Amino acid sequence: MPQETITLECTEAAAEGKPVSRYMSTRNKKSPRTPGRLEKKKYNPHLRRHTLHRETK
Repeated sequence: MPQETITLECTEAAAEGKPVSRYMSTRNKKSPRTPGRLEKKKYNPHLRRHTLHRETK
């Protein structure tokens, strides 16, 4: 299956007024397991903890 490069952006940093952290990742374009936006828990160095990162457009 073709891999697609995506950007994951922190959802909690913007609410707290801190700089957002971004990560690059890949996912299968046509996978039936991930029809919506991908969400992962990643480390945010500005908040110094693991936060939820969601796929951006």
